[in-house]
Amino acid sequence: MNLQQAAWRARTLPPVEKLAGGLVSVPVPIPNNPLRYTLCYLVPGDDGLVVVDPGWESDTGWQALTAGLAEAGATAADVTGVVLTHVHPDHHGLTARLRDASGAWVAMHPAEHATMLRDRDTEPSAALAGWMRQLHVPAEEIDGLIGKFGAAVDLHFAPLADADVMLDDGDLVPLAGRRLRAVWTPGHTPGHLCLLEPDAQVLLTGDHVLPRISPNIGLQLSGEDPLGLYLESLEKVAAYDEYEALPGHEYRFRGIAARAAELDTHHRERCREILETVERLGPATIWQVASQLTWSRPWDQIGPMLVGAVAETAAHVELLIRTGTLTRDGDRLRAGALAGGR
Repeated sequence: MNLQQAAWRARTLPPVEKLAGGLVSVPVPIPNNPLRYTLCYLVPGDDGLVVVDPGWESDTGWQALTAGLAEAGATAADVTGVVLTHVHPDHHGLTARLRDASGAWVAMHPAEHATMLRDRDTEPSAALAGWMRQLHVPAEEIDGLIGKFGAAVDLHFAPLADADVMLDDGDLVPLAGRRLRAVWTPGHTPGHLCLLEPDAQVLLTGDHVLPRISPNIGLQLSGEDPLGLYLESLEKVAAYDEYEALPGHEYRFRGIAARAAELDTHHRERCREILETVERLGPATIWQVASQLTWSRPWDQIGPMLVGAVAETAAHVELLIRTGTLTRDGDRLRAGALAGGR
């Protein structure tokens, strides 16, 4: 058991830790969140260092990040670049503060940048409410969620630091003395990146592959197939089984291929559960189906994560519709022509 795993089990913050190839992991706290912290990574090069996923914006988080830099023998002034695996606020929140302190460039995948631009002109809580209406979430549920959590959504999902550098699949991060390569792994978000460091034999997996929990795969726009893309991306990272996985949460681990297979199985079992639920209920909305599925806590105790539950249900439904297993009739789902032959 490594130090990060021991700390996770003890429900304590793991230490700043020097890893293979001179990389350094820095836990950045996420206040009042069951994920507890984001694992930020410092990647030193010949003329400075790159920070991967600075973490959640808070004074406590900033203190943790700067203390981690100090333990690595650096300051914010030594940071030449910031690379985002994706732009969720628990990864991207501190980027603007770090950029302002260092003058660093900011890099992400083009699809992630497009998502930021798409959402920039709409108040986050209003965009969330509109998205839930498209999925036929009952109006009273939308009003309750936005009334209770809308201010926090607007605060933490407000426009974040823009990108200066685009990293497409296979591109090298501009850091002298390193072969840090972008691996595009869409699914959790459209432009999610893993980062491969072959000399250190590590793969920074962001939220794509975590050791213990399944990352949320949610439908953001109609016409998307995030779950199909995610399953394909799992196959891609399974090829790096000899590498140590450095995830964005929990703890580092080995056995990427086995973990990818577990996640694939989980999502295919979830698809079967959704199909069985539709067959049992008859024509049903996504909300009705989601409320009948197995979650980590009772449906009436999920709270703000109802949004993630509905999004994840919708992503699985989209894949089932694409395979002909389910059909959509207005706001209702029906078992498709292929359902009986599964």
